[in-house]
Amino acid sequence: MPRTPLNLFDDISAFDNLLRAWRLARRAGRTAPGAAAFHYQLENEVVGLRAGLRRGAYRPEGYHSFVVTEPKRRLVSAAPFHDRVVHHALVGVLEPLFERRFVFDSYACRKGKGTHAAVARAHRFTRRFRWCLRADVRRFFPSVDHEVLLETVRRVVRCRRTLALVATILDHGKDVLKAEAPKTLFPGDDLLALLRPKGLPIGNLTSQFLANVFLDPVDHFVKEDLRIRGYVRYADDFRIFHDDKEALRAVRLPFEKCLEDRRLLLHAGKTQIAPCTDGVPFLGFRLFPDGRRRLLGASVRRFRRRSKRLVDEVAAGHTTPAAARAFVRSWLSHAEHANTNRLRRQILEEIRTRWNDRQRRPRSSSAPTTSSSGSSRRRRSSPGPGGTP
Repeated sequence: MPRTPLNLFDDISAFDNLLRAWRLARRAGRTAPGAAAFHYQLENEVVGLRAGLRRGAYRPEGYHSFVVTEPKRRLVSAAPFHDRVVHHALVGVLEPLFERRFVFDSYACRKGKGTHAAVARAHRFTRRFRWCLRADVRRFFPSVDHEVLLETVRRVVRCRRTLALVATILDHGKDVLKAEAPKTLFPGDDLLALLRPKGLPIGNLTSQFLANVFLDPVDHFVKEDLRIRGYVRYADDFRIFHDDKEALRAVRLPFEKCLEDRRLLLHAGKTQIAPCTDGVPFLGFRLFPDGRRRLLGASVRRFRRRSKRLVDEVAAGHTTPAAARAFVRSWLSHAEHANTNRLRRQILEEIRTRWNDRQRRPRSSSAPTTSSSGSSRRRRSSPGPGGTP
């Protein structure tokens, strides 16, 4: 039987699909305890997971949550490995159904898209249009309403068991961000509306995918109802471009109303209209119509602070030079997408200088000594985080 939205669950729970999902899930770390244990009993684990899904007995386990503070404070929640396998199995089947419905200018967590493609698209719009409305959603991931999201999924997916699996995953994460969810009442609400289940745990594949599903009607409203040509969205970060400032002011009210219909609010302090000649901030860059692309100062300051800590951590033996170099190279690759030749040389020199200063400091008397001057020289000449002895 050809695959239709009525029998999707058979595809999701198929042995081959779960095996493919396992291969994708283990990319995040093959040697992690959960991934290693799953691999050790691979066939039994996949067969057991398949049986649990088909009996309707599958229940997710608890998230491991931790706080990250850069670029801003966020609670990140990691699902256990076998749950991540289910997430990949589910998204692998649902994604093609939704992908062909998504608008071109949605860029987060989509094949062939991503951060730098979104930045390049927005940069082109700064040269085509004079004004930009920039906006993002206030506490987006904690605010995603489960019933509104499920109704959006139901418009495409008719398979009841697939919908039940999506609901199970959503229900399991409803309390993770509960403390961070805004206590907002929308028109027509009573006090019981504050108890509506909501929230997508940050850091999960299903959350990234379902965030795009949740905001897809907003994309279509902007492109098709408001007839906006210059539009880019990355997750909950929006940029709307136009030649007429008054037209953007007129767009803002229906745009906000569309978000409120999905029980979302714009971040008032971050929603404003400005000329593109001032530079459009977007995803860590500031974009100018004359072709310049600069890194935001806050991004550079964060990296400088982090690189200083890395040098100290490598010198103390808390981080390996290889890990530090990988971090530095990753940031430098990101910075290459802006006009940063001089900045990158300057930062590398700062890292080298700090590393050399640390190497010249006298060693603590409690530090282990070696009788071999040759081995001591080899240790001192080990490359630092910048890749320089």
